Amino acid sequence: MSGTSLDGVDAVLADFGPSPPSLLYTFYLAYGEDLRSRLLDLNHSDYDELHRAAMLGNELARHYAGAVAGLLDKCGIKPQEVAAIGCHGQTVRHSPESGRGYTIQLCNAALLVELTGITVVADFRSRDIAAGGQGAPLVPAFHQVLFKDPRVHRVIANIGGISNLTSLVPTGEVAGFDCGPGNIMMDAWCLRHTGRSYDENGAWAGSGKIIPQLLEKLLALPFFSIPPPKSTGREVFNLDWLESCLSGAEEPVDVQSTLLQLTVAGIADAVLTHFPKAEEIYLCGGGARNAQLVARLRTALPGRKVELTDRFGIDADWLEAFAFAWLARQVLLGVPASLPSVTGARGARLLGAIYPC
Repeated sequence: MSGTSLDGVDAVLADFGPSPPSLLYTFYLAYGEDLRSRLLDLNHSDYDELHRAAMLGNELARHYAGAVAGLLDKCGIKPQEVAAIGCHGQTVRHSPESGRGYTIQLCNAALLVELTGITVVADFRSRDIAAGGQGAPLVPAFHQVLFKDPRVHRVIANIGGISNLTSLVPTGEVAGFDCGPGNIMMDAWCLRHTGRSYDENGAWAGSGKIIPQLLEKLLALPFFSIPPPKSTGREVFNLDWLESCLSGAEEPVDVQSTLLQLTVAGIADAVLTHFPKAEEIYLCGGGARNAQLVARLRTALPGRKVELTDRFGIDADWLEAFAFAWLARQVLLGVPASLPSVTGARGARLLGAIYPC
């Protein structure tokens, strides 16, 4: 799994035998700065896009193959013992508008098969969009498998580059949607002003002050008032948008503090508006490791338990990669894994294309 944060690829080895799903081993392979920069460039229209996208798809396949090799070497498993690789690819465009929607996740899946000798399942989002859905978020179906409890209303907040929520009521349909930025704005601003790729534990943000007028401008973005189903990405949340809201007099550290609060507000407001009876909130994704973010979320959601998915023995950093391994398994079994109640698609669909070894 390589998400909107564009930091690298998370590889996991998962077992879906007769016992509950099990996360066995993990491996991370970072993107080099040059690769990250070229992927970012494809988020905007420019020259020779088709050629650059194809070449990056090949490069990503090699990078992912390196992650697979590192993972298998770490755990002593042979390629022929692996049923399949679930490969999300790298999102460079996501435009799910009804009637003309599309989504692009780069990776040459055929090349990945050749490099690894393992069947690959890829292109998970396109079918849902073809069926009138948002193509995201897709992880709520797996959240349901892991975390649904017949006694309590839980919400899972996945804080990656973008934040999304999954509502698991004791009885009834699963709900979920993208609710705003996760780490994407904080990381971009931090890199610009400190040279660091992220603000560890939110320490820089914690040393600044929230700018109420700026926060109000940011929350006035129409996305926040659109009812679900909805999804979003870099097309909406980017530095150009942020700069259009700045006066130029703000201190960078205070902007960082405000961006962290924007992520908190996006999550908390969505919970309070759409899932006001939720009793437990469990966090996953890289943002779950941001101590300042977690502390502010607890303040914004009083009277509710706010913890990490680690409480269930599932590392918050690896849950999304675990989910796409499960989605690949569902494709191999021929079992639809989409949730129309989440994405708005016309019905449940089999998500993903199989590239046999």
